[in-house]
Amino acid sequence: AAMAIAGTSPLWSGRVFVDAQWLSVGLLSMGLAGFCLHATLLGLLAGTNRWTQYGSLMVTDAVIRVAVAAATFVVGWGLVGFLWATVAGSVAWLIVLLGAPGARAAARLLTPGSAATFLRGAAHSITAAGASAILVMGFPVLLKLTSNQLGAQGGVLILSVTLTRAPLLVPLTAMQGNLIAHFVDESTHRLRALISPAAFVGGIGALGVLAAGVLGPSLLRALFGPQYQASSALLAWLTAAAVAIAMLTLTGAATVAAALHRAYSLGWVGATVASSLLLMLPLPLETRTVVGLLCGPMVGIAAHLAALARVG
Repeated sequence: AAMAIAGTSPLWSGRVFVDAQWLSVGLLSMGLAGFCLHATLLGLLAGTNRWTQYGSLMVTDAVIRVAVAAATFVVGWGLVGFLWATVAGSVAWLIVLLGAPGARAAARLLTPGSAATFLRGAAHSITAAGASAILVMGFPVLLKLTSNQLGAQGGVLILSVTLTRAPLLVPLTAMQGNLIAHFVDESTHRLRALISPAAFVGGIGALGVLAAGVLGPSLLRALFGPQYQASSALLAWLTAAAVAIAMLTLTGAATVAAALHRAYSLGWVGATVASSLLLMLPLPLETRTVVGLLCGPMVGIAAHLAALARVG
């Protein structure tokens, strides 16, 4: 995947990266390779209930990123330093692997079943990860590709999407291993096992929608300047869209725990395709963004729930 990113970069990097284009491509490729190993070790640690090492890996990743970003700010390294900060944590897996015997023991484990079965499941998981990356982290690029001219309004919209998503999706994404372990333990009641985490996420999301609508516009202006104007309704709807993606993350974890890898990838790909198509509707920029980000994940959630219902 890292080689594919580097090899195809002349076709797309000019539209995605404005400054430090080739450094960005190199760091993206290296970061992707490192994160694949990082995610593999996280899964192994979660699957073997080595939660101390699991937590150490997550903390090490975060500490490295923050340290590089802080050093960049102090030294005044600028954009280049922050680019390095985005991928610096991708070496955390190696640090934990070298320092924790439990992590090395987990890394030596073999997957059950044949290599063909494993590769099929991995292919579906990679497909789903790619689709989720486009929908979640690649949204600014997706919005640019489906819009002729974003302008200042587009910049405020992208910032608003990022800020309304982060409080919910960042911790939830980091806890996917824990969620999968929970659903594996509840394998006899797969749909029922979704109720508690979905209710929790829904409750937090409802509070977030209320807070975004009441406090969001003033906080946006206070933190970023008076030129950053976003309505209460827009911020509330974008937060609701973040809740929809969070629910898709939950149902995705449940399908992975049930070894329904094809349904898992179908859900994420369906959500991404639906969101992309909805972003091309002949509607105002803010309206089609909300419609795309809110309704697209519903397609994926439906696919996941249908698959889970079939297996009980």
